[in-house]
Amino acid sequence: MRQLVIVIAFVALAVLLLSVGIILRKDHSFRSQHVSENPRMKQNDIHCATSQDKEARRNSERKININKL
Repeated sequence: MRQLVIVIAFVALAVLLLSVGIILRKDHSFRSQHVSENPRMKQNDIHCATSQDKEARRNSERKININKL
């Protein structure tokens, strides 16, 4: 029982410490976590996998004509 109380106390402390950054944030907004909106990724011309796949399909020479199906 004592170990359970200690574990719960550690988890509560961890949650409290992680929430301090959220509570004290001045502008109350978070940076986007999307890859294509990261400035360093834009410099290296890196996009998210979905965007890269869409671009590759658009530029593909083997397009499927759905009217012929």
